[in-house]
Amino acid sequence: QLQASGGGLVQAGDSLKLSCAASGRTFNSYTYGWFRQAPGREREFVATIRWSGGSTYADSVKGRFTISRDNAKNTLYLQMNSLKPEDTAIYYCAAKGQRYSSTPYTEVSQYDYWGQGTQVTVSS
Repeated sequence: QLQASGGGLVQAGDSLKLSCAASGRTFNSYTYGWFRQAPGREREFVATIRWSGGSTYADSVKGRFTISRDNAKNTLYLQMNSLKPEDTAIYYCAAKGQRYSSTPYTEVSQYDYWGQGTQVTVSS
């Protein structure tokens, strides 16, 4: 199970850190990702982190967002800086059901488990 938290209402330029607590798995051997879905739009890739710690970002967030993981706490994070109104969306964490993969999974269909989502609203 995945439980996302940390969303909220912020102003443009502010920072926010999302968390995703995982349970029932060997956390450190899997790939995790963050996706987001704005009203009327499809769910889109934000960032992914592999079991090795390697990460991949969408161009729209590169340089502003940082994905990380704390294996001791079974928790995934997304640090979001310099937030823009276009970052407004429901943010979802996801897990890939394959251990020790080095592939940078960026598609919704590639993930097997999903959290419930947390709302991020950025006002201008």
